[in-house]
Amino acid sequence: MRKILAVALVGLLGLAGPVAAQQSTPPAVPSTALSDVEETTTARALPTHRPADAALSHVVGDATLLYNRPDSTAPVRRLPVRTPLQRQECEQGWCRVRTDEGRTGHVPEAAISNVWIRVSKAERRVYLYRGPELAATFKADVGYNTFSDKKRQGSETLRDHWRTPEGTFYVIRKNPSSSFYKALVLNYPTIDDAERGLRQDLISEAQYEAIVEAQRDFRLPPMGTDLGGWIEIHGEGTGAATTWTQGCVAVQNEDMNRLWPTVKVGTPVLVE
Repeated sequence: MRKILAVALVGLLGLAGPVAAQQSTPPAVPSTALSDVEETTTARALPTHRPADAALSHVVGDATLLYNRPDSTAPVRRLPVRTPLQRQECEQGWCRVRTDEGRTGHVPEAAISNVWIRVSKAERRVYLYRGPELAATFKADVGYNTFSDKKRQGSETLRDHWRTPEGTFYVIRKNPSSSFYKALVLNYPTIDDAERGLRQDLISEAQYEAIVEAQRDFRLPPMGTDLGGWIEIHGEGTGAATTWTQGCVAVQNEDMNRLWPTVKVGTPVLVE
């Protein structure tokens, strides 16, 4: 089981090491500074190989800066949300990290995390991990059709397509005022979904390009195409692990309250 989790971490950006501390607030990334420092594109492509035993984390919440010293002076690089980092050591609210390109520096400890989520449609469970360690398990309600991957938008006349999509996603937005209590919005449809939709004539070239651009710019993808959208992990779950949603994953409100402060924008979500 531990080997399986290590493989999952590799595919999700590689996430191990202690969870980001909450006592230290990262310094804001000033707009003037961003034009003066180098910007990395690491977050736009998943690494093909990651050592399973490395202390790996990723940037969450918002972009941060990589500094030469463990303070807010001498910024050297802008790190977008989801940038994978190897965490080396943390002290007094700062972590020394190493980027995929081999550059070392310091980031605020609260700007990085090793938290990720695994959703099992078969087991109807949500598993919260910190690195390779299982931190919590929650019962979950999933889409009406639990046996198939999502391919297109469902409806009252296409209830079979009310499916929870499978694959690797991330939290693109947190909605504290959802009609389903609170919601963690996933970045579905992804570029892979757009490519499939284009091949199957479900979306137009313009819609395909809009999805691709949204993913590259870390924005919400178009949600109104025939691929469907607004796939969330949200509250108002029954606690009975049933199949009533139109593709979302629903947990009980008290379980959402446990997830809410831990899960940040950029947190990876693996749906199996």
